[in-house]
Amino acid sequence: MSEKPKLAMYWASSCGGCEIALVNIHEMILDVDAVFDFMFCPCLLDTKIKDIKALEDKAITLTLFNGAIRTTENEEMAHLLRRKSEVLVAFGSCAHEGCIPGLANLHRSEDFLESIYVDNPTIDNPESTYPLPECDMPEGTLSLPEFYDRVSTLAQVTDVDYFIPGCPPEPHQVRAVLQAVMSGEDLPPRGSVLGAGSAIVCEECARVKADKKITRLYRTYEIQPDTEACLLEQGILCMGVATRSGCGAPCLEANMPCTGCYGTPEGSMDQGARMSAALGSIIEVDGKGLSEDELARRFNKILDHIPDYAGLFYKYSMSSSIMKARRK
Repeated sequence: MSEKPKLAMYWASSCGGCEIALVNIHEMILDVDAVFDFMFCPCLLDTKIKDIKALEDKAITLTLFNGAIRTTENEEMAHLLRRKSEVLVAFGSCAHEGCIPGLANLHRSEDFLESIYVDNPTIDNPESTYPLPECDMPEGTLSLPEFYDRVSTLAQVTDVDYFIPGCPPEPHQVRAVLQAVMSGEDLPPRGSVLGAGSAIVCEECARVKADKKITRLYRTYEIQPDTEACLLEQGILCMGVATRSGCGAPCLEANMPCTGCYGTPEGSMDQGARMSAALGSIIEVDGKGLSEDELARRFNKILDHIPDYAGLFYKYSMSSSIMKARRK
């Protein structure tokens, strides 16, 4: 086995975009290969889990773990890679705060199984047969991972050394973190967020900002926004005011609103609560002479343009939010 330090990357419940983010560091991938023995990445390499189990504890120098924890297999791999890794990094929004998989916490796991295996126009399943955790066959017992009722972040099931946010993390931030590790630079205290800023996306956005007072909200298809003015001030639901900086605001440069993928800003406990408070402070209704009922009606008329509160405010952070999941 090579004497170089070992690098691993694992894909749990996620889309696979984080693997692409690693490749997106372009020619620097050659520098990474020169420093590390890239020895475990199931989507790229044929290393077997038994090979990882056979390693001494802490034999892997750095593991980039992307994906949320949705199944028993995800959790088993999280614990295994924690034992085998000196540094375990929650890489990307799914591992960091739950991301899109975390929105599943608004529903029961049974609801998903019914939609997938029974109430599905492309499935012929008249006996409503569901996958079983174990099934005895002549060849032996076949098993499937258990499907958890709740999606968790990596840090909710095991100790994590560092967090790199983003859906996926931006290449310049991935490069900066890998460069720090490869050069032996002193990393921040354990538990820190790497590859991100300490402010909000609005601080990185070059758009002109004025007095934030809005009387109407728009979906992106309902308006052709000004390319220079703040999108939120134009009534477009932009999450930049409630999202950690560090991405460089590429969505805003493309005349599209921030959707919040870098997660909860430093100093905040809940991304959705922060966005709700921001909207509450800038929506303007002329309430002079109006009854409380009429004032509420006009306010709600503006809010009716928000089609999905959870899908907007907690798209990337439901699992790590204050509520974490639907209450029974």
